[in-house]
Amino acid sequence: IILFPFTYTKITENFHEIKKKIIPLSVMGFTSITIFNSVVYYSLNFTQVLNGVLMISTIPVLIIFFSSCFTNEKIKINQILGVITSLIGVLIIITKFQLNTLLSLNLNKGDLWILVAMISWATYSIMVKEKKINLDPLALLQTLIFIGLIFLIPFYLYELHNAQYLKLNIPVLLTIGYVVIFAGIGAYIFWIGAIKIIGPSRSGVFLHLMPVFSSLMAIFLLGERLANFHIFGALFILTGIIVSTKFK
Repeated sequence: IILFPFTYTKITENFHEIKKKIIPLSVMGFTSITIFNSVVYYSLNFTQVLNGVLMISTIPVLIIFFSSCFTNEKIKINQILGVITSLIGVLIIITKFQLNTLLSLNLNKGDLWILVAMISWATYSIMVKEKKINLDPLALLQTLIFIGLIFLIPFYLYELHNAQYLKLNIPVLLTIGYVVIFAGIGAYIFWIGAIKIIGPSRSGVFLHLMPVFSSLMAIFLLGERLANFHIFGALFILTGIIVSTKFK
């Protein structure tokens, strides 16, 4: 609804492109909107946040693996080294240098579902680059959201059938507003733009910055103390990104 006034003209003008690429668009809408968002929110009801962050950190690895298997993108050794280095930084931050924490993780069905979400996001990221859909980023996002919404209808009806209603109140409305504007429209537009410019593999490694930003928010907004693991983890992540994105 928010995007429609800005995308209506471009969608009608390029409707022939949408019809021509309806199959890849359907796969992209299903993997990004229907599967990834829904499954991540669902799985976090069961799995630990630590598990979730760890699983999300596998996306760059999955993107590189899928790119090498299914696309013509040449994966360079510096990209692999960069992802490994930044992944070490992620582990340092989320375990707080207590690496034995990883041995005490409890795996459950939430972890399996979040793995499905990671695979779907990696698939979507590669298709954004490979399918070369000739649509403006806003129009592309509008199309993917609409297709994803269609696939979500059966799940929505199933929840209504089981009396799982959304109770609207101020915190819920504020949360939905944030998700829609920032995590939805903003993040998707920037992600699509980044992939079209530098490709999925180089874009993927930047996902490892999430623990860094989370730590900074915790320090400045929640009063958490800056610790050694924040500094060392951030250094590893930034080093990994610089190594991975190095180009002539």
